[in-house]
Amino acid sequence: MAKKENRRKRIHYRIRKKVSGTASIPRLSVFRSNKAIYCQIVNDVEGVTLASASSVGIKSGTKSEIAAQVGKLIAEKAKSNNIEKVKFDRGGYLYHGRVKALADGAREAGLQL
Repeated sequence: MAKKENRRKRIHYRIRKKVSGTASIPRLSVFRSNKAIYCQIVNDVEGVTLASASSVGIKSGTKSEIAAQVGKLIAEKAKSNNIEKVKFDRGGYLYHGRVKALADGAREAGLQL
């Protein structure tokens, strides 16, 4: 199991070399566990989390449907903070399943990725 986690971390470091959030275009970071999915909108220049959302309180639907709801939730929080465009950081995970559902949910709610 440690090999799988180390592989994901290596990929994530490789992504983070290229993707960095600023005040004008922050980074949307995703963390996926077996039970839940979490996301944050981060300004890396100042080291500040601007908004966050997770699936901890959501109980209805499949994991992918819940991830889409979290994407919509983070988009609403971003719009309330006057954020319209973000850089998507998939966190070393493949872009399919729950990670893709979260991104699609954010796009549906009006956030530009």
